[in-house]
Amino acid sequence: MDIIDSIVLGIIQGLTEFLPVSSSGHLELGKAILGDNSVPKESLLFTVVLHFATALSTMVVFRKDIIDLAKGVLKFEWNDDLKFVSKIALSMIPAVIVGLFFEDQLEQLFGGNILLVGCMLIVTAALLFLADRAKDTNKKVSFSNAFIIGISQAIAMLPGISRSGATISTSVLLGNDKTRAARFSFLMVVPLIFGKIAKDIVSGDISYESANFTTLGFGFVAAFISGLFACTWMIALVKKSKLSYFALYCVIVGITAIIFTLL
Repeated sequence: MDIIDSIVLGIIQGLTEFLPVSSSGHLELGKAILGDNSVPKESLLFTVVLHFATALSTMVVFRKDIIDLAKGVLKFEWNDDLKFVSKIALSMIPAVIVGLFFEDQLEQLFGGNILLVGCMLIVTAALLFLADRAKDTNKKVSFSNAFIIGISQAIAMLPGISRSGATISTSVLLGNDKTRAARFSFLMVVPLIFGKIAKDIVSGDISYESANFTTLGFGFVAAFISGLFACTWMIALVKKSKLSYFALYCVIVGITAIIFTLL
């Protein structure tokens, strides 16, 4: 993988992590188009670096929220901030269970499974189409809602299912306020990303021996900058109920991917 490829894949990751079009699915499509021949461990390192970049961009966009939540939690009172953090923790349970017990089965679905990506993109489109037509409310995410949204996040570990699309759509369809839904969706993934990175590092699955740190650096910067843009843009789009445009995009890309595999 050269520098141009790493920048392209970094931009794809940064944009699609927040825009509801599936970052994992687009990375698989991008690798297939660019002919990425990286061995699994090298590819894993690159993926981890890109996810780290988007996690940092989330923290930058929501830095005020994170600081306020931290201050609230440190008061050691059952206040709104501690309740919100508890809901985040609850939402993580389904994805943690899938990651711990079904990681090997999940990894088998990656590695150029373009047909699956195409089909799951169409599923993502259906979710976005339904969510865009939901009525806006002032309802906050409840504890039961948080767990159901967490199940959506676990399902979104499949390549082609958009994590942000699935979680925001689920939250909105449960009757929650669209802005709160987007905020919860973006913040709930940060601890999961850092947890996954820590697990990969401790397990020794990541190989650094033949790593090209210049290439990794360009990919990181590209993912971080595009992530800042996409995260901010997505919040505005959810408020304005503009998800149908992404639904149409997912249908087009999904059908194209399916046709590509069948030809």
